[in-house]
Amino acid sequence: MSSGAERIAALFRDFTTSAFRLELRQTYKIPEEQERLAGYLAGKPKPIVDAPWRRAVKAKTGAGASMLRAKVVRRPLTDYTRFLMAWGIPDNIEAGEQYRIVDDTDRRLDLPDHDFWFFDDEYVVRLDFASDGTFLGRDLVEDPDLGRYRAWRDEVSSHGVPFGEWTAGAGPAG
Repeated sequence: MSSGAERIAALFRDFTTSAFRLELRQTYKIPEEQERLAGYLAGKPKPIVDAPWRRAVKAKTGAGASMLRAKVVRRPLTDYTRFLMAWGIPDNIEAGEQYRIVDDTDRRLDLPDHDFWFFDDEYVVRLDFASDGTFLGRDLVEDPDLGRYRAWRDEVSSHGVPFGEWTAGAGPAG
């Protein structure tokens, strides 16, 4: 493992107050999810998954840290986004993550061109994806413009709706 990868792993393990994730893509091609996505699209019942990620979320939020994701959506929703909302987000919320849905269909907020994690209001990990949603890599941003990352976080947080409210009101239809 490279020192960059080790530093990023340490951020996930060692953050103490907050972790924020901005999800901009409408489709992600994550190899570990492809079988579940196919099952969702085929109308199969949702499998029970004991994911290490959810155990880590429970541990962090149980220790008092906050974990918030903002998922930017545009209508019509992609198959992947509908899958995420049905089979992914609810389990992450149950584990302790907070999710806000930002419907940017008509608005087009001033957001970055990349997904990112923002730890303890101080460290930024940039996530890069190919146009088809294939993960290309992650990098710790050296000397990030923290004011800009805080502004992006605050903007999507203020325009976002908690997942439960969004699915009950604006809903995932479309």
